[in-house]
Amino acid sequence: MQYSEKVLDHFSNPRNVGEIEDADGVGEIGNAKCGDIMKMYLKIDGNIITDAKFKTFGCGAAVATSSMATELIKGKSIDDALKLTNQAVVEALDGLPPVKIHCSVLAKQAVRCALSDYYTRQGIDPVPIVGEIREPEE
Repeated sequence: MQYSEKVLDHFSNPRNVGEIEDADGVGEIGNAKCGDIMKMYLKIDGNIITDAKFKTFGCGAAVATSSMATELIKGKSIDDALKLTNQAVVEALDGLPPVKIHCSVLAKQAVRCALSDYYTRQGIDPVPIVGEIREPEE
């Protein structure tokens, strides 16, 4: 299986690993088939994601996509983070092998899950904004 230099870099030197103790939104999502589990922590000030961290249990591609997803949303507005696609994560990593595309979907879903939790904590129904969060299909 061939991985791009960026995937290998984000796997070997993942950005934003860890927890945010007083996170404004926390989301966890897993894929039962592959065993990957991602937990995303967001710090939000106003409408801006000021910090994003993650903990991922999974393969190298799962770690790399989590790392890249946090990089893509940090400093961005919630609206921009909601527009994050798994294709954007894949492109930012210079591609993923077809059998690992599901990792990018998991990363996108982890972001949405954390934003959903953020809205829930604000007393706002997240579904009209974030959509339904389902475990990604393989």
